[in-house]
Amino acid sequence: MKQGWCWRAALSIAFGSLVAAQPVGGQQAEKTYRVGILCGGCGDQEAPSRHAPLRQALRERGYVEGRNVAFVYRSAEGRYEKLPDLAADLVRARVDVIMAGGGLPGALAAKNATTTIPIIFVGIGEDPVQHGLVSSLSRPDGNVTGLVDRYADLIPKQLDLLKQAVPSVSRVGVLWDARLRQALEPSFQAMQTALPSLGLQHHAIAVNGPDDLPDALRAASRARVEALILFPSPKFNIHVAEFARMTSEQKIPAISGFTDFARTGGFLSYGPDSKETWRYAAISVDKIFKGTSPTDIPVEQSDNLVLVVNLQTARALGLIVPQALLVSANEVIE
Repeated sequence: MKQGWCWRAALSIAFGSLVAAQPVGGQQAEKTYRVGILCGGCGDQEAPSRHAPLRQALRERGYVEGRNVAFVYRSAEGRYEKLPDLAADLVRARVDVIMAGGGLPGALAAKNATTTIPIIFVGIGEDPVQHGLVSSLSRPDGNVTGLVDRYADLIPKQLDLLKQAVPSVSRVGVLWDARLRQALEPSFQAMQTALPSLGLQHHAIAVNGPDDLPDALRAASRARVEALILFPSPKFNIHVAEFARMTSEQKIPAISGFTDFARTGGFLSYGPDSKETWRYAAISVDKIFKGTSPTDIPVEQSDNLVLVVNLQTARALGLIVPQALLVSANEVIE
């Protein structure tokens, strides 16, 4: 009898403590997760819209902005030197996870800023093992994981598409970001391997930013360049519409790994759809919020490759795009 009373008393005390812990209204306070977004190639004003796919994908998983998730943006506007300070600022903001955009410079800045806050890099084009971001793809072994685009792997296909679209081309200009010499080495190696089989030669043109583009295009003309390929760069991404417009105005067929290049007036785009990449990144964010360590989230390579052909630009360039290329395109802009 005494033992039964003790059991009921203990239960009563435990229940009373639980009720006392509930906030007024009987609803348990819901944690608000803070997502830090480090954007290398966008400005402060466009950062929320640029990352709308991530926010929407998290909402589909039950994370509602203003209720249980908040987003903290830090934008470098294409200035790589700002990335370390911006990453440190996200750490001071006590975010629960850092989404590192801005390619390899953004991912390295985030990794150097913290060893405890989980980091998810999104869409870097380089080998994360080679550059010390993770120890292996299958088991990152640390606080960093993410999604890889491996733009260098796409260079041979981009050159092949350019050759299909403009069969007469023999000399291709390569626009590359002068600040990313080391990171772009795999892209140059992939290009050198692909050129002979396509009967192509190349002329490399270093660019520091959009202000250099007029001089770069004049240099391309002097070098008798017949088409252009844009190597990936966060700096190019933030000004992708400007690059597309100027190549079109100068009557130079060009291809880029950024899908928005063709959508904003460039000739061809072939590469991962960044919107889908950011949507997919929400899966890793959700896992981390539910307690999974980045160590247990393998690094994945994007496979959502999209070919965009801008027929309007093709007509302006005086080109007739082969039907086989149009049939293989994911998107044709009339």
